[in-house]
Amino acid sequence: MKARVHVMLKNGVLDPQGEAVRHALGAMGFDGVNGVRQGKVIELDLSEGASEADVAEMCEKLLANTVIESYTVEMI
Repeated sequence: MKARVHVMLKNGVLDPQGEAVRHALGAMGFDGVNGVRQGKVIELDLSEGASEADVAEMCEKLLANTVIESYTVEMI
């Protein structure tokens, strides 16, 4: 069993990496990009019996900084 965790900065938190990507895309001629938010994807290979609640606890304790980041869990 696997889980995929998507971690993104919360709305309102400045994203300097996303802004740098947006600026670079504009410099490369991609003028239609008005904003970029950058995040991360964490894929976990879990043993049988692991639950979405277990993954959420991992996120709360280590994988996401819940003060400035939000996350979603996808069991795959």
